[in-house]
Amino acid sequence: MKSPSLLTAVIVVTLAMPASAQMGGTTTSGYKREPGMTASTIPAPLREIGFDQNIGRPLALDVDVVDERGATRRMRDYFGARPVILVFAYYSCPMLCTQVVSGLASAVGVLSLKPGRDFDVIVVSFDPRDTPKAAAAKKAQYLERYTEPGADGASHFLTASQDSIQQLTRSAGFRYTWDAPTQQFAHPTGVIVLTPDGRMARYMFGIEYGPRDLRLALVEASAGKVGNAVDTLLLYCYHYDPMTGRYGLVVMRTLRIAGASTVFALGAFVLVLLRRERRTS
Repeated sequence: MKSPSLLTAVIVVTLAMPASAQMGGTTTSGYKREPGMTASTIPAPLREIGFDQNIGRPLALDVDVVDERGATRRMRDYFGARPVILVFAYYSCPMLCTQVVSGLASAVGVLSLKPGRDFDVIVVSFDPRDTPKAAAAKKAQYLERYTEPGADGASHFLTASQDSIQQLTRSAGFRYTWDAPTQQFAHPTGVIVLTPDGRMARYMFGIEYGPRDLRLALVEASAGKVGNAVDTLLLYCYHYDPMTGRYGLVVMRTLRIAGASTVFALGAFVLVLLRRERRTS
């Protein structure tokens, strides 16, 4: 019988912050420890999992994968046209992976961005025992929640060999481990947004993803080819925080915009008054 204790611990830690951020050669711990928790009290599997944020680095694209229909493809076949939301999830996962996929379906479901036009979704199983049949079943569950036209063709649920899985997860900075006592994988939870040419752009953690954060990540990953002028303005006011995987308000930039808007409004008001004065004189 599978022990729930490890799953509970995984949920507590991953929801707090399931990542270690590695940028510019500097690594900082992303785990939030509860009072009194030490490294020796954290279950061993949890000390080995997380995300290394390889922002700007390429995903391993020259590896073979198998789609939900059983066709063998190259990973790079899914890149080149638009940003990609990448998820690592194994299809027999009893809890977290299903929640990650469901959380993503909920987030993209409220975006005005269109699947297949503005972004694609790729889910890769990191369990080499998973089959295309299992991938197809998981995709069907995803599409029950995400019913946007074009979602079927823009959503790819893949399986792969152990060698391909290792190349993909290592290049993406996704660290997981097999826990023999529970016969389950211990793994972090989150999604990765990649550029059209397959470079890691943004990491978002947990099992729920703010639609605004996800939209801004896709706009940034596309280098402005996705989105509109409002998104450009929001990206000026909001800054990506790699430790939280979210976009936070940049106060000084916001104040500058507010100040410029105030000056513009006052100038327009003065101009209107001058015109009225000239007409009455």
